[in-house]
Amino acid sequence: MPTRREFTRAAIAGLVLPLTGRALGAAPVGGVRLGAQTYSFRELRPAAGDGVDILIKAMTDCGVDECELWSPQVELRTAGASARAELRAWRLATPMSYFTAVRSRFEAARINVFAYNLSFNDTFTDLEIDRGFQAARALGAQVITASTTVAVAKRLVPFAERHGLPVAMHNHSRVDDPNEFATPLSFTTALAMSKLFTINLDIGHFTAGNNDALAFLQQQHERVTCLHLKDRKKNQGDNVPWGQGDTPIRDVLLWLKQAKSGIPAYVEYEYKGARGAVEEVKTCLDYATRILQS
Repeated sequence: MPTRREFTRAAIAGLVLPLTGRALGAAPVGGVRLGAQTYSFRELRPAAGDGVDILIKAMTDCGVDECELWSPQVELRTAGASARAELRAWRLATPMSYFTAVRSRFEAARINVFAYNLSFNDTFTDLEIDRGFQAARALGAQVITASTTVAVAKRLVPFAERHGLPVAMHNHSRVDDPNEFATPLSFTTALAMSKLFTINLDIGHFTAGNNDALAFLQQQHERVTCLHLKDRKKNQGDNVPWGQGDTPIRDVLLWLKQAKSGIPAYVEYEYKGARGAVEEVKTCLDYATRILQS
């Protein structure tokens, strides 16, 4: 009888590329894969078109070679009263060749799009969900990360299994709402729905909800696909510059280094910095690098 760890790894490996593999990029820092959630560069919006070239330049300037790609930065949506309808129409009509071309632009820059961050919600039709999985595949992503709800996660089960693509649930700190991913229980509820459901653990939000991010990571690391690194204070506290909050960034990074887990850790810049996204992301990466090289 295989162990739970062996079963999980075999199930996922049989459907997607190994989650610890890297198609592109340089060696990890101290054995830990550091990258960026491209939401960190949300202020760098183009006047028109997608934000891919801006993202590539920003990540290149930061020395980032692996990312979790935030979907609004490649979706060509417009503002206005009918923005939701226009976005739905765009998602349903855009050929997969568009996403394949986006993938090629990242690959040409030697940046690995490991995850596609597409946050399914109640407004998504089944067709939109299916197209989202297709888009993730066309981008070359090995996993979809989603800020979603427990109720919507149930709808995703057949799509994940049909496309053979893991979905990693992303948490926030709204621990008072059982439909939100915010507590250990909400995560384990999702993990029981499908062997392809995993965890995108945001250690800052987890800490703000008064959960123990390090202990949970140690307990569930076999089902953790990637981490978001940020610093927040407990008791629903603010996002703050790294080192000023209660999030155990140092302990988490050192555990990743010691455990050799292969779990990627992505900077998600959310505090109110004064120097712009690129410089603030550089500061966060330097913070993590000093820990891992100590």
